[in-house]
Amino acid sequence: MSLEEIINHRRSVRFYDPHKEIDQEIVKGCIRLATLAPNSSNMQLWEFYHITHQGTMKKISRACLDQESATTAKQMVVFVTRQDLYRDHAKRMTDLETANVEKNSPPEKHEKRIKRWKLYYTFVMPFLYSRFFGIIGFIRKLLMIPVGIFRPTVYQVSEGDMRVVVHKTCALAAQTFMLAMAENGYDTCPMEGFDSFRVKNILKLPFGAEINMVISCGIRMDKGVWGERMRLPFEDVYRRI
Repeated sequence: MSLEEIINHRRSVRFYDPHKEIDQEIVKGCIRLATLAPNSSNMQLWEFYHITHQGTMKKISRACLDQESATTAKQMVVFVTRQDLYRDHAKRMTDLETANVEKNSPPEKHEKRIKRWKLYYTFVMPFLYSRFFGIIGFIRKLLMIPVGIFRPTVYQVSEGDMRVVVHKTCALAAQTFMLAMAENGYDTCPMEGFDSFRVKNILKLPFGAEINMVISCGIRMDKGVWGERMRLPFEDVYRRI
């Protein structure tokens, strides 16, 4: 299928065919493609939990309020944000960018460029992603006010703002996964109606992890798609400046 055909084919499926299985390796491959999604500063603060065990599937389904998208699913993928891993990921990116500079830049520019990347990933990223009951985020916002007087700056730096950034990044990966699944003829449904505490407990996630969304997977039945796709008129949402 072309990209346009894939996008038109993808629907949120509410009921999957109980007689049609899906290949775990193909789903795993689609998750691998999801890791190529764009993400803020390449921090990749995400994890993907591929649920195939029937016992765990039932538990996750129950945590998803036993909606049919969950109870009829053949597999599930839970998209998880891991803002708590920012220090480790920043260290990895420092090492990666240092190697990139040494490999691809003229020797006379190594020191300056490596210094810039180290500053970005050893100071800026930890400063932006650190959390402490909203206090650090409040300090960041205060610091941005005088900076913004002299030049354009980013004001959305509170702890809540950075949490949104991490979830947006994870959602981009989720969308990439669903399109990859559609390209393979598999169907999905992103579910936000779930008990996050129960899902975290089932997956044994640490306190700092958060559930972005649960995506059920299978092959649709006709009744699994609720009617024709409806979108607001394009003219209502399109603005050309």
